[in-house]
Amino acid sequence: MAFDLDMIKKVYDRYSTRVAAARTATGKHLTLTEKILYAHLSEGDAKQAYGRGVDYVDFAPDRVAMQDATAQMALLQFMQAGRPQVAVPSTVHCDHLIQAKVGAVEDLHTAVDVNREVYDFLASVSDKYGIGFWKAGAGIIHQVVLENYAFPGGMMIGTDSHTPNAGGLGMVAIGVGGADACDVMAGLPWELKFPKLIGVKLTGKLSGWTSAKDVILKVAGILTVKGGTGAIVEYFGEGAQSLSATGKGTICNMGAEIGATTSIFGYDEKMAIYLRGTKRAEIADAANAVKEHLTGDPEVYASPEQYFDQVIEINLSELEPHINGPFTPDLAWPISKFATAVKENGWPRELEVGLIGSCTNSSYEDITRSASIAKQAVDKHLKTRAEFTITPGSEMVRYTVERDGYLSTFEAMGGVVLANACGPCIGQWARHTNDPTRKNSIITSFNRNFAKRQDGNPNTHAFVASPEVVTAMAIAGDLTFNPLTDYLTNDKGEQVKLDEPLGIEMPVKGYAVEDAGYQAPAEDGSVVTVKVDPKSSRLQLLEPFTAWEGTDITGLKLLIKARGKCTTDHISMAGPWLKFRGHLDNISNNMLIGAINYFNNTADSVKNELTGEYGPVPATQRDYKAHGIGSIVVGDENYGEGSSREHAAMEPRHLGVRAILVKSFARIHETNLKKQGMLGITFADSNDYEKIQEDDTIDITGLTTFAPGKQLTVVLHHKDGTTESFPVNHTYNAQQIEWFKAGGALNIIRRQMA
Repeated sequence: MAFDLDMIKKVYDRYSTRVAAARTATGKHLTLTEKILYAHLSEGDAKQAYGRGVDYVDFAPDRVAMQDATAQMALLQFMQAGRPQVAVPSTVHCDHLIQAKVGAVEDLHTAVDVNREVYDFLASVSDKYGIGFWKAGAGIIHQVVLENYAFPGGMMIGTDSHTPNAGGLGMVAIGVGGADACDVMAGLPWELKFPKLIGVKLTGKLSGWTSAKDVILKVAGILTVKGGTGAIVEYFGEGAQSLSATGKGTICNMGAEIGATTSIFGYDEKMAIYLRGTKRAEIADAANAVKEHLTGDPEVYASPEQYFDQVIEINLSELEPHINGPFTPDLAWPISKFATAVKENGWPRELEVGLIGSCTNSSYEDITRSASIAKQAVDKHLKTRAEFTITPGSEMVRYTVERDGYLSTFEAMGGVVLANACGPCIGQWARHTNDPTRKNSIITSFNRNFAKRQDGNPNTHAFVASPEVVTAMAIAGDLTFNPLTDYLTNDKGEQVKLDEPLGIEMPVKGYAVEDAGYQAPAEDGSVVTVKVDPKSSRLQLLEPFTAWEGTDITGLKLLIKARGKCTTDHISMAGPWLKFRGHLDNISNNMLIGAINYFNNTADSVKNELTGEYGPVPATQRDYKAHGIGSIVVGDENYGEGSSREHAAMEPRHLGVRAILVKSFARIHETNLKKQGMLGITFADSNDYEKIQEDDTIDITGLTTFAPGKQLTVVLHHKDGTTESFPVNHTYNAQQIEWFKAGGALNIIRRQMA
């Protein structure tokens, strides 16, 4: 459980020489992002790429963090690598598989029973390979990492898209697929396309109802869900320094919703306060000794336009609380305009549920600000009109806020405290409704609100706001309520108004916990047996994917031409499917069942070219595979946005899909496809998307001379006997082409270890 101070000091020792070398090589001042990236260049990286304009660069991360849903597949892959122990400090966190139904205690007991074989597998494989294991109930991975492992100037990869939460403590923390985690745990360099840089200058200071959550809700409205793709967002300015470390974490966490590689703040006194408050004073002391390297150069922040590809400026003193949604986290509404938007768009005005917590907003500060509103509801005789739930971020936070009386405040208001887990945020929630076909509205302090994300119901209009605004809206039960200006009628018939929320950044009595939920690995892992039942429906040992046959790929059938948004939730749903995350064949039965078929505007209904009949996507693909026929998936813009789940790449690979052709990819998903030996290509001309017909047979040529920067060709054989072709692009570098040829990156790792 203890942080590795010696490792951190070694990281800091690299900074002076690496930063000086970078300044000499580039002849310019450096952003914080550049300093951290340059300090973590892999020793084996011949490019030593100081400066942008380069392609992929090899890095050496300091840590790996995995959540239980993705850790299963990551560790099943790692078991094939042939190493006796992980090469870098790594942890597993059991937070995704706990379903919220009744309340924290009952739900946790149920989860431990239902998921016993998965937890036993994760505990045993962690024990064997030297991985720290956080048991179910310990908390949400990102909150636990922030409290225990994140440190200023470090680099971490995690198998969850909200890994950037650790940017709240000045760490470059990047969400990846399990195959990337496997590489780093196996001691190999980690490859990243060198990012663009977006600078966000924060001036002024937050006050009243406005919180750190409103900063990222505003940024999401500016950049949209793909505006940060391929970029790291660096926050700076006096406003940035005024935010708490956990507030910074909220902003960095939800940066995943703009497609950013990661987001980060420079080291400051707020971070030092948090480190000392979480019993890591030694890290604060070590960071203070090199603090000039843990923030951007003053010259950069004085003239940011010269150093960033894009600069955004936000005055916190003028920022309004925001509510984003529905159906997308970038539809941003200042609260003064939200009621009008609700009425004009015909969104269900009655609010059925308010939910606070999640990895984005479950800190002590978040809970105390929300509790100050809940206490007013009790004191002012207001009846809470919507169902209301609270999800603490970790056992340490839960224990501390219970000790300080805040959980009882929520319960007095009518709230239900759920387990320290992801729960409703990822669809692990028993929604209480008497009519699932009714259009309805919920509001959360979570990060994502895609259709069906929270409760599987396409009729649910989900909105995102700060925890205190969510609490106020739940009390009102009305989406058009503005807590800054509007009055409510209490049980006595009186008109009352909610006062501004009051929060406490750090607990006055300090944090406390009886059992944090940590299990250290065995001293000698060689005597540990990994627990996998060969008859299990939830766990399945992996077989290597086959290598490329060395020819062009011809005779492909069109599996689906997806219309519009196709996130990883559409490609590989969560919710009830989480239980199969360790069983590739079983979870493949959810492949693309949420994607909308271009030709009939229906989900999970595609034409089987062998029978001429329409049926489910997975069953159709299994029929093609049984007949030895490959297929292709065609998609729209930003294909694969959202979660880091590599199952969205592994499932089509497992079932025999040969290529994914889209207008554009989300970063993590494109990398996941490459890691699994899949061909991921993009239209050179997005209008060519319209040329693809339902009955086409498709060839991909040029693969025998596959090379970086060299286009491939797609040939369409139409049912009427005509053909047409067009060029397609790819972003494969030389190493990634070798992954494709070998049938996946893991095949190369295994070969090297052997």
